[in-house]
Amino acid sequence: MRLQLAKKMKINEAKAYVAEKLGVSLEELCDVVTMSDKREELGLGLAHVEPCAEANAGMEAKFRIQEVLDIKINSVERFKERAGLK
Repeated sequence: MRLQLAKKMKINEAKAYVAEKLGVSLEELCDVVTMSDKREELGLGLAHVEPCAEANAGMEAKFRIQEVLDIKINSVERFKERAGLK
């Protein structure tokens, strides 16, 4: 949805963009097991799993998502601004 709003993409374009950025096929993008592995591999946080010490969570995951998908996430930008990272 972020891509639909931020980059004015239609749903199929947004899915193709994310799949390309993550290095998966469109079918793999819809596969829960594949995407859980990919999210863990890329440090994008894990959905519906209890957090562990090695897993990225919260802001750290958002920073990685912004970086990997090359999109702007407002909460990350505000964090950077308030922390003096800009």
